[in-house]
Amino acid sequence: MIRRHFRLFPEADFVLTAGVHRDILKSAARIVVKLGTGVLTDSQKLIDPAQLEQLVAQVAALRKAGKEVVLVTSGAVGAGMGALGYESRPTDLAEKQACAAVGQSRLMAVYDKLFSAHNLVVAQVLLTHEDLEHHERHLNARNTLVTLLGRGVVPIINENDAVSFTEIKFGDNDKLSALVASLLPADLLVILTTVDGVIKNFGEANARTIPVIEQIDAAIEDMAGGTSSDTAVGGMASKVQAAKIAVRSGIPLVIASGRKNNALASILNGDEEGTLFVAQPTRLQGRKRWIAFFHHPKGTLFVDDGAKKALREAGKSLLPPGVARCEGDFAADDVVRICDLDGLEFARGIARFDSAAVRERKLPKEELVHRDDLVIL
Repeated sequence: MIRRHFRLFPEADFVLTAGVHRDILKSAARIVVKLGTGVLTDSQKLIDPAQLEQLVAQVAALRKAGKEVVLVTSGAVGAGMGALGYESRPTDLAEKQACAAVGQSRLMAVYDKLFSAHNLVVAQVLLTHEDLEHHERHLNARNTLVTLLGRGVVPIINENDAVSFTEIKFGDNDKLSALVASLLPADLLVILTTVDGVIKNFGEANARTIPVIEQIDAAIEDMAGGTSSDTAVGGMASKVQAAKIAVRSGIPLVIASGRKNNALASILNGDEEGTLFVAQPTRLQGRKRWIAFFHHPKGTLFVDDGAKKALREAGKSLLPPGVARCEGDFAADDVVRICDLDGLEFARGIARFDSAAVRERKLPKEELVHRDDLVIL
């Protein structure tokens, strides 16, 4: 039996299982690497040239080994904060956008110089959530990235913070990196941060890094805290949420330290580096990934136990009689959450009728959410 993350005993069967999971990483050909603000900037909140140089060298080594690499970078707001004299992350939207506008150009100038030293070309790609939610723009973004990779370019992606606001934001670059990995799709997502991975008993004498997580459950989420950094957003909690997207998409994720000069090479060599989140065995199809992860759902359908079982276990469509209640205002063809009566979201799908029709029970005897438009999370 495969042992779960909370049973990490030094027994032969666990070592063997962990090794099998790690061996899969050796064959990863398309890799998304996310660099957090903490590993890119110094104590003065400015870009740390030496640190960025060693990270670029690691990515360049992967490219020279024949791997396709996409970078998702933080650091624009942090770099702008230092340049504009902010001592802490501004809370005003316009001030944050000003920091991003100043910092992004500085960040890309450094990337361009460092990658040029390795004879590699970079491309800046700035995205908002809206770019990936709209299906045609979603496909166009994917085609652009695939074309750049085919030409040997290293795409460098960041959220377009200079123009983003709440309604069109990804939330944080951990989530953005998971969405980029799902978009392509990638073979592996690596999030490099300031710690060695997911740490059990963090801050205590018996603290240790969890090497492999096969299932993200409440115990894992409880371990993941936020962040007190002035430049970063989200902390480990956002990384675990990103892992949910990646593994459901069929993509393994590794959280590791960006302060180690050989972290990426070790991960791709199958070594025990950081924390590996094991991917689900079946990769979602592209359209299903788009439905599941690339929308801000417009409403929620709460379904009874019979409907939940039919959706999860029998592969059925959602029929109107199974809906106990409806929340939010949505139109036909909007993506909605599907929750059980306890409020647990277990699926998402495209509604064929609007919320008013659902509430008024004025629906024909046909699918409210067709199976082809539904994803079990």
